[in-house]
Amino acid sequence: MVWQGNYTKLFIGGQWVDPASDDKISVISPFTEEVIAQVPSGTKADVDRAVSAARKAFDFGPWPRASIAKRMEVLRKLSALLTEKRDEIAGLVTDEMGCPITLSMGMQATGPRLLVDNFLELAPQYPWSTVRRCSTGNGLVLREPVGVVAAVVPWNAPLLVTMIKLAPALLAGCTIILKPSPETPLDSYLLAEMLQGVGLPDGVVNIVPADREVSEYLVTHRDVDKVTFTGSTAAGRRIGSLCGHDLRRVTLELGGKSAALIFDDADLGAAVESLKIGSLRNTGQVCSNKTRIVVSRKRRSEFIDRFTNMVASLAVGDPRDPATQQGPLVSARQRDRVEGYLEIGRKEGAKVATGGGRPAGLNRGWFVQPTVFTDVEPSMRIAQEEIFGPVIAVLTSDSEEEAVAIANSSDYGLNGSLFTADVERGLELARKIRTGTVELNGNPVGFHSPIGGWKASGIGREAGLEGFDAYVELKTIGLSAAFADALEHRAN
Repeated sequence: MVWQGNYTKLFIGGQWVDPASDDKISVISPFTEEVIAQVPSGTKADVDRAVSAARKAFDFGPWPRASIAKRMEVLRKLSALLTEKRDEIAGLVTDEMGCPITLSMGMQATGPRLLVDNFLELAPQYPWSTVRRCSTGNGLVLREPVGVVAAVVPWNAPLLVTMIKLAPALLAGCTIILKPSPETPLDSYLLAEMLQGVGLPDGVVNIVPADREVSEYLVTHRDVDKVTFTGSTAAGRRIGSLCGHDLRRVTLELGGKSAALIFDDADLGAAVESLKIGSLRNTGQVCSNKTRIVVSRKRRSEFIDRFTNMVASLAVGDPRDPATQQGPLVSARQRDRVEGYLEIGRKEGAKVATGGGRPAGLNRGWFVQPTVFTDVEPSMRIAQEEIFGPVIAVLTSDSEEEAVAIANSSDYGLNGSLFTADVERGLELARKIRTGTVELNGNPVGFHSPIGGWKASGIGREAGLEGFDAYVELKTIGLSAAFADALEHRAN
């Protein structure tokens, strides 16, 4: 059953408050094309209230001054609630953005809790306070909370991306204004309800759904110290330029056009099975998906046969059906974008090996067939531009060096993978790929490792110990030798 409901208030200062206007954001089911809920559309006045609440909580409230142990205690309570509400979260995200329910149970619902738990495990290891000594002096190096954080999150994995920002920011002692995507604001309301039950002080987290204009107002607000954004490279460039003007700290996790390299000695069966998720997760709407596949000429025909047969077999349909492997795209606009690239690929001379249109028998919902293009050249737009849908370009290489060169022939550098029986050689080649993450034989890196982009895929890193770096400022205090001795003794 599709979730239905309406929210009439905003979560600001720890309270549910009336919005400044009667404007609404309608949440439309990608499967039924019907409105399933409405939430307030935040205004600049609402942003002012949210930033003011966060500023007050940071400047005068107890949260930034609490011990790391106290902050961890609150986050453990949040983890427990995320576990308790797993099914509700999964259904909610499936309804608002069309993610297949089986994937939602994992990535969309379990993933946020795993992120919280990983940051809880890492927090005691982070160097919040360190004494450094040398012949020229003694310094106490502190990592203090950066301040008020504006977190702008996308629609494709809304709560997962929220938690990769919220958990380290909260553990660092920051206060936050969360700006969910207009397509998927409902999970943020469920999050607000959970936050009310874990003992978080008023104003530490505030939530304002809003359109693009109001979002720009938020990221340029004079009382915001830090902006963290996940979304398209085009939007990231805009936000980066706005923050750069004010010298405001910013983290950008942006688009990708990641490559999977299939070498002569690769296990094709294992590679195809890995790429079922690695290339087509969430109906292609994941920035780290491997949407370019570079296969050696020797294995080209065999790989294409296996891969296209797998893609053609994927069950497309109702995202609430556990048998569904590919759901609808998030919006009519997104389907128009993907269909535009299907036409571009044909005009460029690429061959459609499977898919290429809308699936038969699905007369409602924003569906596109999972599509594989072959005979793709590296310069083609479908090999260079992020499509953000279930569209895969297969390219051919005559050597390992050429495969790496093709992988690097992109403005992006977010993710990638390579498949080979020789893992030592694979590691050597992985070091040559200019991207933030490389999965050797499809092995994921896990939440203890940092992720993020090179080149046009972003600035900064999230997850891992490095995930805390975005939410702290360094401060050094000069000490006498005797006081440095005392602090070191106290730490031990």
